[in-house]
Amino acid sequence: MYQHLNELAQPIGLPVTRALCVGRNYLDHVQELNNEVPDDALLFMKPQPALCHMSEPIVIPDALGACHNELELTVLLKAPLCKASKDNVLAAIWGVGLGLDLTLRDVQSSLKAKGYPWERAKAFDFSCPLSCFIPVSQFSDLQDITFSLHINGDTRQQGNSKFMIRPMAELIAEMSHVFSLQAGDVILTGTPKGVGPLHAGDSITAALGQNLSVTTSVVV
Repeated sequence: MYQHLNELAQPIGLPVTRALCVGRNYLDHVQELNNEVPDDALLFMKPQPALCHMSEPIVIPDALGACHNELELTVLLKAPLCKASKDNVLAAIWGVGLGLDLTLRDVQSSLKAKGYPWERAKAFDFSCPLSCFIPVSQFSDLQDITFSLHINGDTRQQGNSKFMIRPMAELIAEMSHVFSLQAGDVILTGTPKGVGPLHAGDSITAALGQNLSVTTSVVV
């Protein structure tokens, strides 16, 4: 069963709630999929059963078309937020980690064509593998964090938070004006270019600068 872990793989004393996500927060990814930059943050959620540990084998559905990787910086909240300022947000962050927003791309494309919500493509069980979380005090600048994804030894995604369309604190503050945030919520902050299909047997390494590296595999 999933629980939030620190960098020593010890449980963090916060509840497991949900993952709150933003789409199209890196311009190169927007252009990669021929989308438009939204006027407001494009928000969606993954429920508690979607959360799982990235260090364990990543389970993808085997009969619903392509399942794409979307590696993202994640933020773990230690306090609730409602209509928060950016300063409120910074004070409410426990730590930063990595998350995979697994996406059934064929399903999502069909839903988008019909104008339907994305949950069938984004919110299925085990669709949100998460790393441990590094205390926020270990980051000198939240807007200069590098991260990368390597599959079978090849680099697929490289990102830096400085290229976010909406910076972390600004994004989370905007979320808190749409709905209240809870202690234990995990925020996924968007993915850079390099999304693509995963296959059974793939070896995956996700890295958060020099702070964190996770190696895992894909199964069906």
